[in-house]
Amino acid sequence: MRTALLQSSGRPGSTAENLEVLDEAAGRAAAAGAALLVTSELFLTGYAIGDAVGVLAEPADGDAADAVAEIAGRHGLAVAYGYPERDGERVFNSVQLIAADGTRLAGYRKTHLFGCFERDHFTPGEQPVVQAELNGLTVGLMICYDVEFPENVRAHALAGTDLLLVPTAQMHPFQFVAESVVPVRAFENQMYVAYVDRVGREGEFEFVGLSVLAGPDGVARARAGRGEELILADADPAFLAASREANPYLKDRRPGLYGALA
Repeated sequence: MRTALLQSSGRPGSTAENLEVLDEAAGRAAAAGAALLVTSELFLTGYAIGDAVGVLAEPADGDAADAVAEIAGRHGLAVAYGYPERDGERVFNSVQLIAADGTRLAGYRKTHLFGCFERDHFTPGEQPVVQAELNGLTVGLMICYDVEFPENVRAHALAGTDLLLVPTAQMHPFQFVAESVVPVRAFENQMYVAYVDRVGREGEFEFVGLSVLAGPDGVARARAGRGEELILADADPAFLAASREANPYLKDRRPGLYGALA
């Protein structure tokens, strides 16, 4: 499945302008044969926008979700996008996956919040593994800091995730996560991982870019630089099946020895 990664911070503070950026990128991705477009963390509103996060937060079935569904349907590709999700008085750092026909397939709430900004503005999610079926692949959802916990990604591997989507807001000086940790996660768990970052400076944060689609062999199928960029690569089910057959990690596990980890 051809997958497009939109490395962009959009227009922080303006959902309307970010929907325009998404629409334009979806057109380019679809023209290049992509079946799925993935954005960065909190793409619809911006990341470092302070208390405006709560003001701009919407429910999973809100106006912004309808707008993304319209974009997905018009361009004929699925879209996974980061946004602040309002549920009553609570606000979650979320990602939602919408199918090419506009159907809402899955929503995930970030379980591991990073730093004071996130802990001050968001409620942590409680469901570690969220999946959906898309074009013959089991697609999993995760956000940024979540992928840095090996237990999180291993839970997805054991649940059968083929392609893990990770909208992120990775900042300086942690670029080694994109460069090294993500490809290792893909290899040790035998899956594809699409890690999609923001770029440039927002408030006190400087985002590093370096978005990547890593394969189950630990090799980057596509890698972005430090600026605004749309990159594309394929998540190949046949290659994934062959890699899983050759790599014994999941088969050679001895779960009975790991009880102390919990």
